[in-house]
Amino acid sequence: MRVFNSKDFGECIKKRRKYLGYTQKYISDFTGLSVTYISDLENGKKTIELGKALLLANMLGLNLEINERN
Repeated sequence: MRVFNSKDFGECIKKRRKYLGYTQKYISDFTGLSVTYISDLENGKKTIELGKALLLANMLGLNLEINERN
């Protein structure tokens, strides 16, 4: 999935979490991130901390790649 903004990223996280059968509470317990944070991230909140977002993506087994725009 190509991600162009925080909403796209959140949708990707939510889709993968649901595919794996994880609840936000399970992810919260496993990572120490709050359920509120995970919900905000999945809903595309723009003030999300990048480090936490990357931690969550990694935990869900998502590969992230950054490409230059030409």
